[in-house]
Amino acid sequence: MNIPDIIIAIDGYSSTGKSSFAKIIANEFSFLYLDSGALYRGVTLFAIENGFINDNCEIDVPGLDKALEDIDLHFGEGGAYIGDRCIEAEIRSMAVADKVSPIATVPEVRNFVDRKLREFGAKKRVVMDGRDIGTTVFPNAELKIFMTADPLVRARRRADEMAAKGDSTELDTVLKNLQERDYIDSHREASPLSQAEDAIVLDNSYMTMDDQLQWLKNIISEKFGK
Repeated sequence: MNIPDIIIAIDGYSSTGKSSFAKIIANEFSFLYLDSGALYRGVTLFAIENGFINDNCEIDVPGLDKALEDIDLHFGEGGAYIGDRCIEAEIRSMAVADKVSPIATVPEVRNFVDRKLREFGAKKRVVMDGRDIGTTVFPNAELKIFMTADPLVRARRRADEMAAKGDSTELDTVLKNLQERDYIDSHREASPLSQAEDAIVLDNSYMTMDDQLQWLKNIISEKFGK
C-alpha cells in the first residue's frame, strides 16, 4: 500500500498501545518512528538522578531548565539515550512513571521536547505518538489519531508489560497510577491532553494489532485515495 509523505500524529491516554501501534505503522509504511513519551521519560529520569525532582514531586524548574541546555537526549539503536547510555529500560520503570506527568506539566520541559520533535519531523514521513502531537507539536499533521481504551483494559496491559520485565506491581496500583496520570495530563496548563478537532478516534479496547492496522489502512484509503 502506497502512502504519501505525511506526518501521522497519534495522541491518547496512557497504555492504549500508542507506541506499539506507531512502531507497526512505521514498519509497514517505512516511516520514521518518534516516541515523544520516551523523551519525557528521559527528562524525568535525568531529573530524578540529578536532584531536580524530589519524592514529593516538587521540581526545581530553573535548575532543570538550565540543565536541559546541555543534555544530549536522543534516539539510537535500541531506543532512547542520554549521551552514549541507553536508558530505554530505566525509563519504563514505575519510579519514572510516578513522576513523568508532573515533569511533563513544566512548560520549559514541553518546549524542550517539542523542539526536539519538530527537528526530527522536518522531513515528514514520520509517525509520532504522545499526548499533544496533533494539537501542539504538529497541528498541521495530515493524519491525526486519538487512541483510547477502557481504563481497566489499559491497566492490565501495563501490568502485563511490567511483569514481563520482572516488575510485579499489583494491578490496583497500576490502575491508580494510570488514573492519576489521566487526570494530570488532561488538566495541566501547558498543552493538556485533548482530542484535536480533526482527529479520528480509535478505541482499541478489544482490538488486536492486526485489527488496528487494517482500521488504519481503511482510513488511509478513504482519506488519501490510496
